[in-house]
Amino acid sequence: MSAFGITFHTVTDSILTMMLIIFAVFLMVCLLKAAVGPRVGDRVVAVNMMGTMVMVMIGILAVKKEEGYLADICLIYAMISFLAVVVLCKVYIGVYLGRKEKEEGRS
Repeated sequence: MSAFGITFHTVTDSILTMMLIIFAVFLMVCLLKAAVGPRVGDRVVAVNMMGTMVMVMIGILAVKKEEGYLADICLIYAMISFLAVVVLCKVYIGVYLGRKEKEEGRS
């Protein structure tokens, strides 16, 4: 313990808390981009970025709380996030091809 009552643990805890707050703000910005993105591709990228940020936040929380099971949850979330983006892309491609075929049928 130092003369001012500040230890390495309290400084590290404060830094990790600030990082979580900053990532939470960035997550809200990505959520806004996913909601009002001009194109579907922008929305898919925003959803992917949100998944990545949540994984980083879970990793920071695992270090802060010193809980190993949170790292396992982070890995599981990574797989689910990847699958969600793949499904979104498949749906978007299907909708795009359907619209393209419909437009070609009209011409």
